[in-house]
Amino acid sequence: MKRDERLALIKKIVEKHEIATQEDLQAMLEEQGIVITQATLSRDIRELNIIKKRENGRSFYSFLPSDVAQTQSNLQAHFARFVIKVAYSSVMVVVHTHLGEADLLANALDDEGREDILGTLAGADTLLITCASELAAENLTTEIQNVL
Repeated sequence: MKRDERLALIKKIVEKHEIATQEDLQAMLEEQGIVITQATLSRDIRELNIIKKRENGRSFYSFLPSDVAQTQSNLQAHFARFVIKVAYSSVMVVVHTHLGEADLLANALDDEGREDILGTLAGADTLLITCASELAAENLTTEIQNVL
């Protein structure tokens, strides 16, 4: 199956079913005869702007709202929209968001490919950013605070 066909199938599955995990999505794809690695599935999920939505104590895959997807490259807009508060200690920056928005911000930061950011780890409403240096952590915190 070609990549575009696989993406269309993933989109169709997510639209019709409440998929809780990548493993569940991978299993549904396998039922359709599509064998895919976890890494490829992760890339496909990101490309399709699929996020984990949390609602009434449940979490499932859904599509990023179109107004957010359109501004995906505008990191400042993401800071303004999602960040409640931010602080840093050493090389770590901790960002608090509304429930279900930390992963959106993590994806936006990851997509930027910034050399001052080594990685992100998102929970439901908290994002941990590991920076390359203490100065980078301080500068990122200031960058975020300037938007708030």
